[in-house]
Amino acid sequence: MIEDDHSVRIGIVRGLAQAGFDVEWADNGERGVELALGGEFALIVLDLMLPERDGFDLLESFRGRLSTPVIVLTARTDLTTRLKSFSLGAVDYQSKPFFIEELLARIRARLRLESEAARIVELADVRVNLDARTAEREGADLALTRHEFNILAYLLERPERAVSRRALAEHALPEAGDRFERTVDSHISRIRTKLGPSAAGQLKTVWGIGYRFDPQESSG
Repeated sequence: MIEDDHSVRIGIVRGLAQAGFDVEWADNGERGVELALGGEFALIVLDLMLPERDGFDLLESFRGRLSTPVIVLTARTDLTTRLKSFSLGAVDYQSKPFFIEELLARIRARLRLESEAARIVELADVRVNLDARTAEREGADLALTRHEFNILAYLLERPERAVSRRALAEHALPEAGDRFERTVDSHISRIRTKLGPSAAGQLKTVWGIGYRFDPQESSG
């Protein structure tokens, strides 16, 4: 929840919590960007008129870096604002004043659509289903291990973002004995071998940091 109006924010957070949602919030645009890009959220509710950075600026910042659906919540109801919100990537638009029940209905509907849509990523000639946890080339299973798939999925879910070895180790290798950054390089090497030259070229090394998935790359 990114909303600077204290009373509105408190009411929404309370309503969402009572409906069973875990909510984190920010009261300005700068903190909102940090929160959204630094965490893993099912959905973002975004006000447009924010201090420091407005909602349009945040939507611009999210493009290409964040796949989380955004519902715009604002007192601005003109058509130009609505169209601009959608053009910048918002999936829904809730005007103020509003009933919390309607906002909850919009949130649930969007999350239902997100959960029903299969998350498929194409890597050159390789097809990866993030929900079914399968990776295939021309219908043949690539036989990725659990750790290999965890690392691949973590990168694919964060396109064009540099992910550190530490983050990959902490989030993709859950067992304590596997949380060593040096093991990530070994897993990446095996993943690239299994993907083949064309698909492996999309998994880029970011020197001194870790790795990045570049959807537009097909070789290298």
